[in-house]
Amino acid sequence: MTTRPNPMRTMMNRRRAGEKTGMPSYCTANKLVLETILKRCAETKQPVLIEATANQVNQYGGYTGMRPADYYRWVRTRAEELGADPDLVILAGDHLGPLTFADLPEEQAMQKAKELVYEYARAGFTKIHLDTSMKVADDPAGPLATGIVARRGKELYDVAMKAYRELLKEVPDAPRPVFVIGSEVPIPGGAQEAEDTLAVTKPEDFADTVETYLTFFGDAMEDVIAVVVQPGVEFGDDQIFLYDHDKAAALTAKLQDYPGLVFEGHSTDYQSRECLRQMVEDGVGILKVGPALTYAMREAIFALSMIEKELLPEEKQAHVMESLEQVMLESPGNWMKHYHGTEQECRLARKYSFSDRTRYYIGDSRVQDAIAKLFANLRSCKVPMNMIHQYMPLQFDAVRKGALSRDPQELAEDAVRQVLSDYEYAAGF
Repeated sequence: MTTRPNPMRTMMNRRRAGEKTGMPSYCTANKLVLETILKRCAETKQPVLIEATANQVNQYGGYTGMRPADYYRWVRTRAEELGADPDLVILAGDHLGPLTFADLPEEQAMQKAKELVYEYARAGFTKIHLDTSMKVADDPAGPLATGIVARRGKELYDVAMKAYRELLKEVPDAPRPVFVIGSEVPIPGGAQEAEDTLAVTKPEDFADTVETYLTFFGDAMEDVIAVVVQPGVEFGDDQIFLYDHDKAAALTAKLQDYPGLVFEGHSTDYQSRECLRQMVEDGVGILKVGPALTYAMREAIFALSMIEKELLPEEKQAHVMESLEQVMLESPGNWMKHYHGTEQECRLARKYSFSDRTRYYIGDSRVQDAIAKLFANLRSCKVPMNMIHQYMPLQFDAVRKGALSRDPQELAEDAVRQVLSDYEYAAGF
């Protein structure tokens, strides 16, 4: 039996044939956002790439409480339930390596990293970012040599392919995974200071990464499709740095020396659709987006909360915003080191920062219960058109045309669809 084609390889083949196509990469653990993505997949019949990071999903459960096999089953099952073809859903692992074990010496850190990568590949994930760029406890002072990064990456690749060969015995047509290398990006969860990450990757550094990996990988480089680079895009609490074609020109020109590769761009959140399209045309074939998705959902839920405050007495309101704030104050670990300034500035950042640290808290049962009550409250009193116009102007036109209902959950999901549409446009769907 032949293996099913990996849509990521299909995308690469189309680029080699001269098409300026790409693939959006959706990185989120928010179930409402994920379900919106899967519903969109059911509509478009186009492949969707969904990423899980080592923090979200790992052999210990991560902050989602799911191991790779759990996450794989949940997404594919949900895809079927929502009418999407599970084989169009590409599941990926992001920043897989010693990231969450960096306080250990190399032998122990890498052993745990191998267990992590093994579980992802064995579960059936078909795009894997091998990230060995972070230093571990017994690494010497100074920058980590590219050779060490590549050697560790090859060790993880070997484990992943061992797991894939085992998977083939159970699933003979399982697609062969593809791999991404490099890590010129902020740590998962977002940059603490956007200004530190704006320098475009130097062409010589990109070439050095590829050539060094070639030395260690040899023929295995045929499974590597992308290198993570910094194309000069980033965002801060209230800043967005747009893609500049001219500033990235030297880097993108260097890609012509490696026709089997594309760039993977992280932190492409909040870019305009024109900038995103330019990035794809320039060789950034994989566009990672995360916080912008949950930000859009959070923004819509806040808008619906404002409508609720106008329509219902306080004692009947769901108080979503207040519940979220309380949960964040009780457990500040996921936002405190990212937000700085006065108490007022931190309060506003917790609500409105583009880095959207609320995504670590919105899954809390208290917040989820409040959101469910919000939706129920607004279903009990039909949302007036004038309030949709006031608080959700992007959804108003679709409601007016009859293309979108006034159901509060559908209004919130449409806010996410607005983001998805920009990435679909950029990818050439």
